[in-house]
Amino acid sequence: MATTTPPIGSPARWRLDGQTVLCTGGTKGIGKAIVEEFASLGARVFTCARSASDLAACLKEWTAKGYEVEGIAVDVSDSDARRAMMEQVAGSFVGRLDVLVNNVGTNIRKPTAQYTEEQYDKIMDINLKSTYHLCQLAHPLLKKAGKGCVINVGSVAGVIGIKSGE
Repeated sequence: MATTTPPIGSPARWRLDGQTVLCTGGTKGIGKAIVEEFASLGARVFTCARSASDLAACLKEWTAKGYEVEGIAVDVSDSDARRAMMEQVAGSFVGRLDVLVNNVGTNIRKPTAQYTEEQYDKIMDINLKSTYHLCQLAHPLLKKAGKGCVINVGSVAGVIGIKSGE
């Protein structure tokens, strides 16, 4: 008897059961959608957010949906906080990570020429330095998975002007 393949887009087409995912900035917007998509496909997800209350609300929502999601409130611009988060991820996922999604980001909506040095440092620490350092910290876990994947989410501001840093 021939088997039929479920149609594209069907939840029965493929699953991510047993896969582990870290998605930064997972309680709002694109990050929240990423967490929910991975979790709905069966992956175990770890996420982070700056706001403990936003994180708690999302974790409650995801638990009610039956998703396996853990998280921590953390400022990824802080290198010690990144290290502590990765230690928690390693513990939760038994030292293995299949996917790292660097989603967290920020901007300042004013002309770049008016940025203070502190504002510039904040943008670089969150948008660039944290991404680079999380890739370094995740490397051993991704390597242990044998087929680790890194997804770096970028902004539309990278291709069109949106009155941010003009």
